[in-house]
Amino acid sequence: MATRSELREKIMIIIYQVELYKNNKIEYNLDDIIKDNVDIENEFVKDMVYGTTTYVDKIDELANKHLNNWSIDRLDSMGRAILRMSIYEMLYMDTPDLVVINEAMELAKKYADDSVRKMINAVLDSLINEKDESSTVETEENNNEETTE
Repeated sequence: MATRSELREKIMIIIYQVELYKNNKIEYNLDDIIKDNVDIENEFVKDMVYGTTTYVDKIDELANKHLNNWSIDRLDSMGRAILRMSIYEMLYMDTPDLVVINEAMELAKKYADDSVRKMINAVLDSLINEKDESSTVETEENNNEETTE
């Protein structure tokens, strides 16, 4: 049985392959790509791949917002795959944020250059801070509602 770290590497490769197929206008079946890369059926892999590919436009928009005068298209293909899957996992899965960042950094060390790794780290860190700020605001609003009742 593969570890989650090993599965994330497979997910990154699948997302990378999907982007190559799309860019080259090659027809593909997502289930076939998953089966070619993962020996056994795995819900985590399916959730991550289908989620990342389904929400890619929203994920890219969010990444661009946090890339400061850059766009995700300027990252290399592996860097984009790592960032996209990490944003998806951070927003839609139950994985702790720090685990997502650590896993993304391990993949980036192996598959991306240092500048891309730093950008991925900065975007994910910025997303965590944004999530923390919004949850703090929600908590304060809820506390204010309770004290006025």
